[in-house]
Amino acid sequence: MENNTKTKDIITINPTTGKELSAYQYMTDDVVKTTIEKSHDAFLKWKGQSFESRGKIIKTIGIELQKHKSELAELMTNEMGKLLKQSEQEVDLCTTICNYSADQASEFLKNETRELQDGKKGIITYAPIGVIYGIQPWNYPSYQVIRYTITNLMAGNSILLKHAANVTGTAKLLESIFEAAGLPKHLFSVLLINHDQSDLVVNHKLVRGITLTGSPKAGEIIGEKAGKALKKSVLELGSNDAYIVLDDADIELAVKTSVMGRIYNNGETCIAAKRFVVVEAVYETFKDEFVKAMKALKMGDPMASDTKLGPIAREDLRDTLHEQVQQSVKKGAKLLCGGEIPDGDGYFYPATVLEQVTPGQPAYDDELFGPVASLIKAKDEDDAMRIANDSRFGLGGGIFSKNEKQAIELAEKYFDTGMVFINAFGTAYPNMPFGGVKDSGFGREHGGFGMKEFVNIKSIMVG
Repeated sequence: MENNTKTKDIITINPTTGKELSAYQYMTDDVVKTTIEKSHDAFLKWKGQSFESRGKIIKTIGIELQKHKSELAELMTNEMGKLLKQSEQEVDLCTTICNYSADQASEFLKNETRELQDGKKGIITYAPIGVIYGIQPWNYPSYQVIRYTITNLMAGNSILLKHAANVTGTAKLLESIFEAAGLPKHLFSVLLINHDQSDLVVNHKLVRGITLTGSPKAGEIIGEKAGKALKKSVLELGSNDAYIVLDDADIELAVKTSVMGRIYNNGETCIAAKRFVVVEAVYETFKDEFVKAMKALKMGDPMASDTKLGPIAREDLRDTLHEQVQQSVKKGAKLLCGGEIPDGDGYFYPATVLEQVTPGQPAYDDELFGPVASLIKAKDEDDAMRIANDSRFGLGGGIFSKNEKQAIELAEKYFDTGMVFINAFGTAYPNMPFGGVKDSGFGREHGGFGMKEFVNIKSIMVG
């Protein structure tokens, strides 16, 4: 692991203890430019490889991830505070993505033949375009990287990564895992750079696509820069997903699933359940059981097997979350549990539940990135759906109802989001598209759709 005692441009901190883990130095501009050029040269060789040849290496990456599972999982937990068992689950998901992408790419990207109106033949091909630049967040330090790299490598592109500074160690370990798997050199390169240097990458003529997972503000900035440079971009941004509890819901299931949906990954998930819109008929019953379950969660060392809630990833993020809670209470929300920063080391924040949450409060309008739940009472099903869609975001959402047919219809016709879970909570499935609408961004990953985001869909007409 890199360590420079003279210059500490990047310092990683263990959020459980507040202590320094490692220090890293930014690359020079010349090194960044050389890295881009080498990435492009590697692409020129890689794009000619068959799906079978690419797939063998991608599956080997999945194998290497498992070989390094303990090391990688512990590093992720140390760098951003997620429960160790959830870090291990993340590594398993990454391997699944490798295997799925390797097996399915040839089907998703195979040539298509169409008969033209004048009797001629049309051929549609999906050609890789080149160097893809990914700017990724810290909350899923391995998955966020694997999600865009593997599909694009299978499509024939090469990859640059600017990871969140606080998970730099994970980025560098992934780079070594890719190398150990036999991925040709320079096809996957980690850039240790600042924001100004990132602009250099976006504007470089050899970089052909930009993908960002981050906040809506970051999406605005990167989307504008990519658009000005006339480069295709995919933006997966934040959300404040609503989970609707209807009057015929299995309340026990709804409570159990909602708690998990709110506190999984310490609540730091873009697609987490955040607003719980409960119809009046079952509101009090749900509230009592939900608050009781949230109060019972054990907060502590994420390495311990009995811990249910670890720390927030950074001190500034905890401060922001607490300020959002305080502002919501100031504007009329009622605190049912939690809401206080505990004494001691680390950046812990307790499971918190707010009710009387209304428009104008951060708990209603904004994304609360941490274990804070907003309870909102709805008159009936129609009112619940209105409240769920009353958001500038549109990533995911959920419905609890024993009437599966009706729930599917609500999800299909009325929920204005990219993803909907029915009587369940989940994060990502390799064979289902992932992405949102409105301020949650645009473009899709997974399900084969991600492989077609950064390819040249080429029309060939044969006379």
